[in-house]
Amino acid sequence: MDFGSGGGFPAIPLAIAGVGAHWTLVESRRTKTLFLRKAIEELEISTITVVLARLEDILGQQEHAFAYNGFTSRATLPLAPTISMAASLVRPGGAAFLWKGSKREEEMAADSSWHVNWEYDGLLGIGDGTTTVARFERK
Repeated sequence: MDFGSGGGFPAIPLAIAGVGAHWTLVESRRTKTLFLRKAIEELEISTITVVLARLEDILGQQEHAFAYNGFTSRATLPLAPTISMAASLVRPGGAAFLWKGSKREEEMAADSSWHVNWEYDGLLGIGDGTTTVARFERK
């Protein structure tokens, strides 16, 4: 699952590269979902579903409960609320990959509620900028 998919990064490139059997892209802006659907159609990718909703809206839906092996999120909510909400969607043993800038450590320290369901598993660097990908494992 990709939260706040926007223009489809990173989910569409990951799907093209064969990462994951199926992707669900959750985006709250209708215009962006229209773009995503058109891009997926043009690229002939059959392994992606686009959902027009906010993350908060799908949390109580039974079809999404523990249905995912992992998720990505880039430029959405702060770290703790994002992975706390995702805990009901991701199976134990699943992973979270959050694209974060220089405030990542502050976000992790400011709200430690994410520790209940997630284990921090390190960073992946992106180029030579300040953005990194923080990896977490679902307990």
